[in-house]
Amino acid sequence: MNIATILGKVLGGVALAALVAGAAGAQSDYPSRAITLLVPFPPGGSADTVIRPVAQKVADALKQPIVIDNRSGGGGNIAAQVTKQAAPDGYTLFLTNMGVMSVNPILSPELNLDPVKDFQPITPIISFPHILVVPPDSPVKTVADLAALAKSKPGGLSFGSQGVGSGGQILGEMFKARLGVPMVHVPYRGAAPAATDIMAGRLDFLFTSYISIGEQAKAGKLRIIAIGGPKRIDAEPGIPSMAEAGFPGLDLEMWHGVVAPAGTPAPIVQRLNQEFGKAARGPDIQRIVAPQATDVLITSPDDFAKMIASDTIRLGKVIRDAGIKPQ
Repeated sequence: MNIATILGKVLGGVALAALVAGAAGAQSDYPSRAITLLVPFPPGGSADTVIRPVAQKVADALKQPIVIDNRSGGGGNIAAQVTKQAAPDGYTLFLTNMGVMSVNPILSPELNLDPVKDFQPITPIISFPHILVVPPDSPVKTVADLAALAKSKPGGLSFGSQGVGSGGQILGEMFKARLGVPMVHVPYRGAAPAATDIMAGRLDFLFTSYISIGEQAKAGKLRIIAIGGPKRIDAEPGIPSMAEAGFPGLDLEMWHGVVAPAGTPAPIVQRLNQEFGKAARGPDIQRIVAPQATDVLITSPDDFAKMIASDTIRLGKVIRDAGIKPQ
């Protein structure tokens, strides 16, 4: 081996060592500037009101500002694309949810979003169940009553949702498949108009969030008959879960969580997981989420990744079996 070859190997080794050392140094100095957190909803929504105080506490711990960038539109796909294309350096984060990660890529494959390959999970932040409601003057008092009515009504019952591919539609389609009877899905642009029509008796049932209908239920403007989650909620302790009502497996919890671009270094991921976990578990955050029948949900990055993958498989089957198509 000649001197030039030896020198080339030595210099190459030095350059590689310098590169590794530089990367390690950059990670140990993280963060050295402001972090951007993309939120795919307008300011003032339920998830937005939770993430802002959480982000402020994380910013205080990291000693760098976290800038909330509300990139609404496209059902969350705009913010998802920005995150996917961002540098994996921990300075671009994304408050995503189950719909963006596990429903949109299936409904719209042309988006070229892969929830497993394109993003690095940090941690979920909150989760909440869907609530099954009927009109206030409906004869239905239980899920069994609703099932019996569905089987007896020619043409089937009508159910609303927050939009095509939403959790409300997916649960309605699951209920329809479980009973094996026809039903009519009526999609709305959000939870509020769907709640208005269920109160007016223009729908037979609706799966939606408690924050969307809790006050109306307390006022007697609609009736809650079951909790579409794994357990009862403190806000309505007398209402059974779907499993308790005789329909195990017919539940769906919506979650919101933080992800980064794929390839974000593990030390940065672990640091963010730790700080977001500490911030979200604080009593001030609990006071915000409790009235919404929402739970703080913190996991490891690996467990969050498994949750996203599991949701994608489960919801993908429902979407394909029901023939749900984007509008």
